[in-house]
Amino acid sequence: MNVAAKKRFGPLLLIAPAAILLTVFLVLPYLNIVLMSFRMPGQGTPYGPGFTLVNYGKFFSDIFYIQQVANTLWIGFVTTLACLILGYPVAWQLARGNSAFRAMGYGLVLSPLLVGIVIRSYGWTILLGNNGLINRTLMGWGIIDGPLPLMYNALGIVIALVHVFLPFMILPIMSAIQGIDPSLEAAARSLGASKATAFRRITLPLSLPGIQAGSILVFVLSLSAYVTPSLIGGLRVKTMAVTVVDALIDTFQWPFGSALALMLSVTGAIVVVIFGRLTVIKWKA
Repeated sequence: MNVAAKKRFGPLLLIAPAAILLTVFLVLPYLNIVLMSFRMPGQGTPYGPGFTLVNYGKFFSDIFYIQQVANTLWIGFVTTLACLILGYPVAWQLARGNSAFRAMGYGLVLSPLLVGIVIRSYGWTILLGNNGLINRTLMGWGIIDGPLPLMYNALGIVIALVHVFLPFMILPIMSAIQGIDPSLEAAARSLGASKATAFRRITLPLSLPGIQAGSILVFVLSLSAYVTPSLIGGLRVKTMAVTVVDALIDTFQWPFGSALALMLSVTGAIVVVIFGRLTVIKWKA
């Protein structure tokens, strides 16, 4: 291969392995889901012969599935907002704190990732149950007369999801804050700005890329979460991910389950695109 050919095809050869992996494990499975969503429902088989729009018609004609999408989006919004509120101060402290706290903070932030999500979710069932540690402690202290409804509702799901996905919010924000030159804040303070003003006018706007990345990551993961909502929500609160698995495994409706999965993906993608556009406009303003 001559020099001109290397310059022309060199970058393509570098990205070829990643492109092949994405095509095989992402693009082709998605195309298969799209194709499956248009197949006819089967009788004792995953799908029948021919193609149809009946699966999408079933989704749009039943308010139950529309409400499930809305509930899933709401849980994703609340989880993302809670992770942002709790994670930003931790990320700022990790980026600006002393080295001793930083090492301990890294360990505390990353420690939940060392435990499987199933174990973490079961741990929250022990804490949030009617006879769990929290309710038993509060009733033992005489603070409440009966158990608080902390499980089998959206509140319990959000609490568990925040614990699971909080590191995914902290790490991008921390990285963004570390990229901000501390001399910018010092210059603002020397010009008479208070700590709050320097944070609001300098640190917060410059850390928006980290906020955007962390929020999108947590939101998408919350929408697709299955184990935590199924264990904490039980049969009373079902997210779209749980319904998709039920359609695919329990009722063996592969075409309808594929349609549900695609509608969840499309809805989540629309929200992410809107959020990305709004945050970019706000940042440039």
